[in-house]
Amino acid sequence: MAPSLTLEVCLTPEAGPHEIRVGFTATRKLGGAVVRNRAKRRLRAAAATVLPLYGREGNDYVLVARQGTLTRPFSGLLDDLTTALHAAHIKLGQLTAGEPG
Repeated sequence: MAPSLTLEVCLTPEAGPHEIRVGFTATRKLGGAVVRNRAKRRLRAAAATVLPLYGREGNDYVLVARQGTLTRPFSGLLDDLTTALHAAHIKLGQLTAGEPG
């Protein structure tokens, strides 16, 4: 879990070999609709930047907004997502600890 987001990852059931699926969520605990939509927009922008570089085909990703999603600088949000992706891929056995990405 990163300060600005939580990342859930699983293998895509019955997915084509060239498919990365992604979803976004923000709970009411975060704030009203305007706040939740802003948080999801920031997550979408971060995912559009990072997933083409570090996402793995055949995986489903769900990015969950946290309070830090709204206040963290965008570069920090990108770093958090990159770190979370790397950790998740290691956990799924798709990377070794020293391998980049």
